[in-house]
Amino acid sequence: MSKIPVTIITGFLGAGKTTLLRHLIEQSNGRRIAIVVNEFGSLGIDGETLRGCSIPNCPEEDIVELTNGCLCCTVADDFIPTMEALLDRPQPPEHIVIETSGLALPKPLLKAFGWPSVRTRMTVDGVITVVDGPAVAAGRFADDPEAVARQREEDSSLDHDNPLEEVYEDQLDSADLVVLNKTDLLDDAALAAVEEALAGRQRRVRVIRAREGQVDPAVLLGLSAAAEDDLAARPSHHDGADDHEHDDFTSFVMPLGAQESVEVFVARLERVALAHDVLRMKGYTPIAGKTLRLGVQAVGSRIRHAFEPWGNATKGKGRLVVIGLHGLDPVAVQHSFDAG
Repeated sequence: MSKIPVTIITGFLGAGKTTLLRHLIEQSNGRRIAIVVNEFGSLGIDGETLRGCSIPNCPEEDIVELTNGCLCCTVADDFIPTMEALLDRPQPPEHIVIETSGLALPKPLLKAFGWPSVRTRMTVDGVITVVDGPAVAAGRFADDPEAVARQREEDSSLDHDNPLEEVYEDQLDSADLVVLNKTDLLDDAALAAVEEALAGRQRRVRVIRAREGQVDPAVLLGLSAAAEDDLAARPSHHDGADDHEHDDFTSFVMPLGAQESVEVFVARLERVALAHDVLRMKGYTPIAGKTLRLGVQAVGSRIRHAFEPWGNATKGKGRLVVIGLHGLDPVAVQHSFDAG
């Protein structure tokens, strides 16, 4: 019996994983693909977004959502039972695509495919790492070496490990294919600099450019990497560690009432992001006088928004997931937003 191929889509917060996945579903041409979406935090925005995409060959039962945890940390509790349930369906999927949390480390997830109940029935076709081009160009994942050196001179006991950089590098070093996304937001010089940085990684893999996550599924699926058998070639900052925590990051859900206008709402979010160095915001809110809700996706202070239908369970209730580094104060963020 042939193994069911599994594609893992990883990438840091806001890189465009869900957009890439939605495009893949739209272009699947009737292929039975099951989707597993994992989010960091208690509210699943991405799964709901995919369920509301109205794609005929993507029924809701083929989208499985895991929230309030990270698959790299909850393999036994969440991942294994989910995969076993998909395998045991009367008509199993032809392909499974897992969208990890933006804070997930891929390697622990790859190790899980050695679990006896899945190893003989599944194989990791490939790890796709989505990269936010503008964030890399802006130095979001790299410290200023001179600034770090000055800090070390002032206090040699300081721990200067950058948690953003560690997660970003682990995701790159597990990849079989890198999708450099949002290239339309970069000029030629910045794009060349980002591609040069990606080419300098220890693990050299193919890098392809993308806008709005639009990549031909034939490029993403069918890599035949068998990544579960190639772990040694995929280095991680956490190799040898017994466990992995996300104590460097925090997430909370902020309730939102009806907003007076799109422009005022977006301006408030921009001020909050800049004032508190927020990494990621995503959610939806009612807008006065509108029957549709406003969906919002933000990476730092870069904010995108569009009107979309309400889900039955959420109608009239606005929610915003906010993710930042450890120490981000929910009360201060709420006060900052209200003061806008």
